[in-house]
Amino acid sequence: MTDLVWKEDCDFYSRKAIHNHISKLRKKLRFEPDLPNYIESVAGIGYKFEHL
Repeated sequence: MTDLVWKEDCDFYSRKAIHNHISKLRKKLRFEPDLPNYIESVAGIGYKFEHL
């Protein structure tokens, strides 16, 4: 899927970088511990943004 965005092959390091960025975004969007995760992983697809 990343090749559609960046027009290049995605190797292990690119996937790891994406995972790290998503992790940081999740932490920044979670203002309180009891709030839900707004970014959810979708198996085989990637990520989706869930809002209330």
